Amino acid sequence: MSQNDKIKILLAEDDNNLGNLLKEYLEAKNYIVSWVKNGKEGFDIFKKNSFDLCLLDVMMPLKDGFTLAKEMRAINKFIPIVFLTAKSMKEDTIEGFTAGADDYITKPFSMEELLLRLNAILKRTKGATLANDSLKNFEIGKYIFDYENQLLTIDKKEQRLTTKEAELLRLLCLHKNDVLDRNFALNAIWKDDNYFNGRSMDVFVTRLRKYLRNDLKVEIVNVHGKGFKLLINK
Repeated sequence: MSQNDKIKILLAEDDNNLGNLLKEYLEAKNYIVSWVKNGKEGFDIFKKNSFDLCLLDVMMPLKDGFTLAKEMRAINKFIPIVFLTAKSMKEDTIEGFTAGADDYITKPFSMEELLLRLNAILKRTKGATLANDSLKNFEIGKYIFDYENQLLTIDKKEQRLTTKEAELLRLLCLHKNDVLDRNFALNAIWKDDNYFNGRSMDVFVTRLRKYLRNDLKVEIVNVHGKGFKLLINK
């Protein structure tokens, strides 16, 4: 298995002993593990990198696991999240699932149990991701968007898109009627969410709006402080 094919896990755990143990064990099982020791570091690295799964301790300094999970979900609503916690109270379990957990494992736990749970989640979610990755054609109101050939068609009139226009429109389609987080889009397409790339993305959004103007039921709206939303009104 090449480095690019390996599953990438973000581990946020402030306990040095457990963090070391988890990192070594998962790496021995052929995962790539990025380990951080507080919630703030976790969010910073999550914004700048792509992960397949996040393993979060609930009780962490600077930012707890529940808060971190909600912020991650705002950027990528599909990312699988598993909470690690010493608590076993029902209220905490409910809060964990409310924050967006895919699973919840109480310390102490066996590494074998953790691995089985992670594999079950990844089998399910990677299949969903692959299904999304295979989507090449989209209906946008009266428009047909051919992502692979970078073509937007309405009434037999074709608009050829640049690569970045096509990538941005595809992300908007995958988040149709939902918010596409600004930083997520910048990191996914431009690989950096700096100010200049942000200004560049605004120009691309303006262009896409122009291309889509012939269907009044289709619009790309700004969501203040968050990102953009492709709305297709019935």
